[in-house]
Amino acid sequence: MDAQQLIKEQVTSNPVVLYMKGTPQFPQCGFSATTVQILKACGVSTFLSVNVLENPEIRNGIKEYANWPTIPQLYVRGEFIGGCDIMREMYEDGELQKLLEGLVEPV
Repeated sequence: MDAQQLIKEQVTSNPVVLYMKGTPQFPQCGFSATTVQILKACGVSTFLSVNVLENPEIRNGIKEYANWPTIPQLYVRGEFIGGCDIMREMYEDGELQKLLEGLVEPV
């Protein structure tokens, strides 16, 4: 399976996918750390995280897949949402919480 097929499978088979540098437990850049914090603030505790530093094909392939040059990248229900700045704006406006409704674990 090539990188584009793998990415498509990941984003369509999982409700929330975050392509990031590092892991949620050990992010390796500030933008990735911020996206994890935003997801947690929205109540999302379970999501697929893909460490792009572990696979150069995924690291380059995800940029082509979304036609978006930077990492991190968030996908919700198979749709590309954006990176850190877009997530932050959507969170501050309450849009991200609405988008994630039904995917949030009950507290």
